[in-house]
Amino acid sequence: MTREQVTDMPGSAKIVSVWGSPGSGKTTFATKLARAIYDNYQATVMVLYADLHTPVLPVIFPNEKPEDLASIGVPLSKPDPDTEDILRSAVTLKKHGNLVFFGYRAGDNQYTYPKYSKAKAAGLIGKLCALADYLIIDCPSDLNGSVLASVGMELADQIIRLASPDLKCISYYLSQLPVCSDERYQPEKHIQGINTPNADVFMPIEEAKAHLQDVRFTVPYSQAVRLQMQTGRLTEPTPDKAFRRRMQEIAQKVVQYGES
Repeated sequence: MTREQVTDMPGSAKIVSVWGSPGSGKTTFATKLARAIYDNYQATVMVLYADLHTPVLPVIFPNEKPEDLASIGVPLSKPDPDTEDILRSAVTLKKHGNLVFFGYRAGDNQYTYPKYSKAKAAGLIGKLCALADYLIIDCPSDLNGSVLASVGMELADQIIRLASPDLKCISYYLSQLPVCSDERYQPEKHIQGINTPNADVFMPIEEAKAHLQDVRFTVPYSQAVRLQMQTGRLTEPTPDKAFRRRMQEIAQKVVQYGES
């Protein structure tokens, strides 16, 4: 399935892929972006956590019983998964049925399920797009290790690249940027941002911008969001008003991106 075929599907979602260096807060950013779009635009928003090496569902929902969290690996392992197969792997929130999460569950790894093709990944993404207004794909840093993330980058309407303001993160980011900027990953659709997920980051933002160049937005450190991540409440609205305003601004740009 090509980008054009996904776009032509009835009710096709806008795909936003999030990529960046390890520790740059990709998962937190993707989750909060989804929440901001959901809260402010009355949209159906789906989040696909594509990392199989570090399953994200038990991180986002640590208070859920493992057996209550289904895995996206199940429909991907079927010869021809239909929409019902895919929806059985969804995680939803009480009173917020139009905010939906997919990913791998605790214990999943690269040997848990049969290998699948790019066509299978594209088909799954296409089916999700037919059900939502926005599909946010949280990509692992190593795109070569995830067919789902690689295809998500190829099909995306917009790609957000994240780095955090510390030398190790920036070194990885700049090292892998040529890989991420491969033509098939549509570099013309990339938006670069700086995210500060930890309090113990000492590099000034302006210095980080000088290393990265062409930074379109910054996300400040939020102790409240950090606490939400640690206590399994990341999908809830944050009480940090400054952080919430910034995510609302970014959500507005995402929603308006590509509009004539």
